[in-house]
Amino acid sequence: MSSRGPNLKSYLEKTIQLQLNKGRKVQGTLLGYDQFMNVVLSNAVEEEKATGRANPIGMVTIRGNSILQLELVG
Repeated sequence: MSSRGPNLKSYLEKTIQLQLNKGRKVQGTLLGYDQFMNVVLSNAVEEEKATGRANPIGMVTIRGNSILQLELVG
């Protein structure tokens, strides 16, 4: 296993969507990350699973072990 961690430099300052465990989705601007793929998002919005409503949550840190998928949105 490489100790370098993920290479997400090209995604910095871009909007990404994260699929998290338990069916949660969060979208926001990637500000930073570390070797464990913990990420910091600004202007984050969580999509409510039941209603599909967007719930603004601002700046948030998400642990890498809860991220299932990362997708570039814009």
